[in-house]
Amino acid sequence: MTVPDVPSEASPAVGSLHHLELWVPDLDRARREWGWLLGRLGYQQFQHWPEGCSWRLGAAYVVVETSPAMTGTGHDRLRPGMNHLALHAGSRADVDALAARAPAHGWTLLFPDRHPYAGRPDHYAAYLASSDGFEVELVATHGSAATSTH
Repeated sequence: MTVPDVPSEASPAVGSLHHLELWVPDLDRARREWGWLLGRLGYQQFQHWPEGCSWRLGAAYVVVETSPAMTGTGHDRLRPGMNHLALHAGSRADVDALAARAPAHGWTLLFPDRHPYAGRPDHYAAYLASSDGFEVELVATHGSAATSTH
């Protein structure tokens, strides 16, 4: 795989996220689902190559790609490995709007009986799952606690 070079940002904080790479079984579906969600959160299309693509926000970027080295056909957030990705999503109204629109773009609301307090009573967030089983926690950053405990 040849991925284009990432332009350097002015001194990102040590320990900050550089990139996240997700291997997916269906690139077109992942491109649609992740592209919609990340686009709504302010990410811009960044890289594109036959086996993958990425979106960038500031110095960090998210990659979805297929790989001939992938040994399974799906992600299981309940197995060892990544459980979920938590992203700041703006106000409570922003979180609610994303949660309401997400199903039309391939995402499923998790824990609907406890939404928007599935993490804890003072933590306002929406928990979504992609068609491939990747969970994203959309955290309200204005007027609520912003620390994930889920």
